[in-house]
Amino acid sequence: MPQRTQPPVLWEPGEQRREHANITAFTRWVRENRDVRADDYDSLWRWSVTDLDGFWSAVWEYFGVRAETPYERVLAKRTMPGAEWFPGARLNFARHVLEGRDDDTVAIRHASELRVMGEWTWGELKRRTAAIAAGLRQLGVGPGDRVVAYLPNIAESVAAFYACASIGAVWSSCSPDFGVRSVVDRFSQIEPKVLLAVDGYRYGGRDFDRLDVIAALREQLPTLEHTVVLSYLRDRAVDGALSWEEFEEASDGAPLRFESLPFDHPLWVLYSSGTTGLPKAIVHGHGGMLLEQLKNLNLHLDARSGDRVFWYTTTGWMMWNFLVSVLLTEASIVLYDGSPGYPDLGALWDLAERAGITIFGTSASYIAGCMKEDVHPTDGRDLSALHAIGSTGSPLSPEGFDWCYRELGDGLWLFSTSGGTDVCSCLVGGAPTLPVYEGEIQARSLGMAVASWDPDGKELIGEVGELVVTEPAPSMPVYFWGDPDGERLRDSYFSMYPGVWRHGDWIEITDRGTAVIYGRSDSTINRGGIRIGTSEIYRSVLALDEVVDALVVDVPQPGGGSRIELFVVVREGETLSDDLVKRLARGIREDCSPRHVPDAVHAVAEVPRTLSGKVLEVPVKRILAGEPPERVASRDSLANPAALDYFSRLAEQEGRRSS
Repeated sequence: MPQRTQPPVLWEPGEQRREHANITAFTRWVRENRDVRADDYDSLWRWSVTDLDGFWSAVWEYFGVRAETPYERVLAKRTMPGAEWFPGARLNFARHVLEGRDDDTVAIRHASELRVMGEWTWGELKRRTAAIAAGLRQLGVGPGDRVVAYLPNIAESVAAFYACASIGAVWSSCSPDFGVRSVVDRFSQIEPKVLLAVDGYRYGGRDFDRLDVIAALREQLPTLEHTVVLSYLRDRAVDGALSWEEFEEASDGAPLRFESLPFDHPLWVLYSSGTTGLPKAIVHGHGGMLLEQLKNLNLHLDARSGDRVFWYTTTGWMMWNFLVSVLLTEASIVLYDGSPGYPDLGALWDLAERAGITIFGTSASYIAGCMKEDVHPTDGRDLSALHAIGSTGSPLSPEGFDWCYRELGDGLWLFSTSGGTDVCSCLVGGAPTLPVYEGEIQARSLGMAVASWDPDGKELIGEVGELVVTEPAPSMPVYFWGDPDGERLRDSYFSMYPGVWRHGDWIEITDRGTAVIYGRSDSTINRGGIRIGTSEIYRSVLALDEVVDALVVDVPQPGGGSRIELFVVVREGETLSDDLVKRLARGIREDCSPRHVPDAVHAVAEVPRTLSGKVLEVPVKRILAGEPPERVASRDSLANPAALDYFSRLAEQEGRRSS
């Protein structure tokens, strides 16, 4: 890939911000209590990934992790996979969230297209959590039983999750926009005992009834013993199911109780995108998630008392688990259920004003959309409370960085992050004491031994390579559900470099310790030895006002070689003219490389994406290479399955021409 020049610094923390950051206090503590001389972030990070016992025991002690029985040692087995963390310790994730809280302080602010802004205090959250937990116990749910949720991003979902965690039940959720097949593919793997569901939801101003889906789930999940339905869209009863209201009220007033659980006891099951085959059912443990989120949310997110943290997400994306974990800190959280673009792309900025959001989490695609639609967040809005923006989901372009600072001011801390469902956290992300360079992620996360490797396992600095993690971390999967010998887990992360985690992204680590993600390594385009990440091509293409979305793939051809195919969604009222094609080619030639100019450019109505918003580069590539669509992508896992039909037709046409 082309050599990058050092980008400009867009923000630097002032002395007061550095001094009051949580990570500064932690650094002082390890100096005084562990004799660790970390003079800067880099030295702190290097200590955290070399002295694993010292770092993670420091996180445990500093944040006051409460265990009913103490751990015997920090890391009994330092291997990947198979690392054994804190053997002997028994604890509970929910206890660390709910105990010792002021009942009158607000914990959750919530809004949706169906509900006006509301608040739950800590007292309300604890009461509702205790009632749901008692109700689940009455249904026979105990430690290790699976409770699945087909619920939106609302306060009741948060209480239900913490209820499950408190009793040691295993939580797993899908948002109600998932279709039946997609939900069954996920939930059937873990054989759930109870289904918590919603009768419907509103998105983009339209109501979506889900009673038929609930009926199908009950029929196709044979292990279900009970279903509890929340009347969210409208008040109605469901035959054979318990009413959520009656379910909670029957146990209202029950005391909060917390089961004492082994460190690796399953907390939740998350799922890979699942565009092909059954999604991987990724199990994370109580202890691993507790330590990772205490570290990440306090030291990297820098969440503190008075902060109101928001991240736009649904219950079907790991960022929901991340968001509800913010309650481990002194901050409160803000939930939103609805479309980020309804009635227009200013909807989330309106929410930021109404809720007094201080840390605003979103996606790179949302920021790009605001840029394209000429949204001005501060026009007519008081966003003075907002001091930080987080971006994830895909690489944030340098133009996205510039837009945020231009629109929201140079006092803003903008942090881009990258990690994933696999660790339910960040591998690289924000650091409140470091500068922000245009287009770059600030740092490798503490405790995450992230590196860039070439195919032979040589570490690269200032060059693009495979993102690897060379040392174990507590938030790595405990196991995959239904993978008793660990074969699927090993194949997913450890087949390229035995004993070293290969994440599947292209990454560059600069000599300043910052990081740049270039997209998935299995969709990067290589021309004559020059590799270009798809994110670089998108940056060039989306710089044109006429283009609102894009997908690029490198399609192998019979007999050898390949073709770069670019698919663009043009703005309403525009067409894919010859002039636009020429300007697209010129931009890619100048911004990326002459070798990466597309062989063909096509106009499409929409770009196919997963339910979590990821572009389907690899499945589209495989369809255009001749594989049957049903083998490469599960339509129920897609946000817009009809978008794949265009590529199927194109593949058929190309097949007829070549026959």
